[in-house]
Amino acid sequence: MADAPEARHLLVHGTCVTFSRTAVLIRGPSGSGKSDLALRFLFLSRRGPAAVEAPLLVSDDQVMLERIDGKLIARAPETIRGKLEARGVGIVEVKSAPDAEVFALVDLVAPGEVERMPEPGREHLLGVSLPVFKLAPFEASAPIKLAAIIAMARKMRL
Repeated sequence: MADAPEARHLLVHGTCVTFSRTAVLIRGPSGSGKSDLALRFLFLSRRGPAAVEAPLLVSDDQVMLERIDGKLIARAPETIRGKLEARGVGIVEVKSAPDAEVFALVDLVAPGEVERMPEPGREHLLGVSLPVFKLAPFEASAPIKLAAIIAMARKMRL
């Protein structure tokens, strides 16, 4: 019996943000701070290790992933494109990218679970190998660390 063909599409619970079409997929359980971190990240100025352009939202809450030519491409379902849930405020409209290549995964964890000098793990999504970083979402520096992760992941891929 032949193996089933590998999937090329996946809908995941998470939030995806990007700098210059280089994206990270932020994962964590409901209420863990994905949208809050994304909102703070979107308001970073154009400075820092990855800031070629302003940061943009790709998708909040649900992210459609597709493997295209060996790359993992993220986009938002049409009904939520450009929308982000800000707890205590509601749904806010933000600038968004139509799609972006995912270069890394970021798992939200408690501060005690973040190693001081970590070696990122790796995980395969739709057959694409990606580095996995752990981040405590409510630290003041978390959005800046997210920008640094994007810059590191891009260099790892080049």
